[in-house]
Amino acid sequence: MLFEQVIGQRETQERLLQMVREERLPHALMLCGPAGCGKLALAIGFAKLLLSGKAGSQTDAVQAESPMLQKLEHPDLHFTYPTIKLPSMGSDHKPVSDDFAREWHELVMAGPYFTMAQWLEQMGGENQQAIITAGESDALARKLSLKSSQGGYKVSLIWLPERMNIECANKLLKLLEEPPQQTVFIMVCQEPERLLETIRSRVQRIDVRRVADEDIRQALIERRGLTDEQATRISRMADGSWSAALEILTNNSENELFLDMFQSLMRLAYQRKVKDLKTWSERIASMGREQQKRFLYYFLRLIRENFMYNFHQQELCYMTQREEDFARNFARFVNEDNILPITELASRANRDIGQNANAKIVFFDMALQMIVLIISGQNTQAA
Repeated sequence: MLFEQVIGQRETQERLLQMVREERLPHALMLCGPAGCGKLALAIGFAKLLLSGKAGSQTDAVQAESPMLQKLEHPDLHFTYPTIKLPSMGSDHKPVSDDFAREWHELVMAGPYFTMAQWLEQMGGENQQAIITAGESDALARKLSLKSSQGGYKVSLIWLPERMNIECANKLLKLLEEPPQQTVFIMVCQEPERLLETIRSRVQRIDVRRVADEDIRQALIERRGLTDEQATRISRMADGSWSAALEILTNNSENELFLDMFQSLMRLAYQRKVKDLKTWSERIASMGREQQKRFLYYFLRLIRENFMYNFHQQELCYMTQREEDFARNFARFVNEDNILPITELASRANRDIGQNANAKIVFFDMALQMIVLIISGQNTQAA
């Protein structure tokens, strides 16, 4: 089956299949959507369809896949993904996907729902920022210049193209402008606004929505053996992300760390302990940049949940028991007067970290501004 690993997303599956049936397949597709929505799973399923040799007669799915497709070892399927530079690599070496082919294959065969954090851990570079280098575009151009080994399509599947550096992006643009014969590019993109406008204009974009809560709930029951009550709570907390549901299910220790950091920040800001806030900022600055960005995403989620908690509508809140216990006393400090400034503060910090700003300065500035914003929320509550 082609899309057996996809959670929900039946509408997008049907749209992809219809392109093939109606012979309206563009040379470049870009699946865009939030983390955990199943973009990569859809892309792999569609790539299998194109490489199966049965694309013209496809209705719902190819029932019998070749061993090459089952193992994702088809010679005409080319994966491109962000990589890091290992200490063992020479100073002039530009890392390419082939350098991490074994690690990628192991991870994607375990399941197409994984995060950048998991990919960095798989590569052994948790504290680095993964990018797609110019060396990758050169290697891809060489691969795609060859004839199809099976006489059909060649598929270039690019995971997170927004992580291309500018040299790589410009070289890829040339490939998109003059695509090799019988080549289909499938991009799996989370932040399309970071791509060159000229690249975005040369691909057909398909927006993939968050996974429906009911689809996640059903998958948790059927695939993970959860009770209906457990599956319902986790599906609501996952916020449309199957990856997030799996992390919650495995009691992800990083989320526990982030909750401790969030609680510490808010308590120290409330108590106006500037010296301790400096220590807090130095602690989080010692993390890798990818982990810092994940903390900021977690921060934004928890701020939203505490704001909604004030409405006393349980169905609007998506928190773990520990998060809810903290929200009982803290939520009143997040209200209509400071919710937008707090959100903007964290979003700006996330942007600065992504642009390699000094993490100590970014987080200490954020911590100091939280003092003012918490006081603002306190004054509103008192009034």
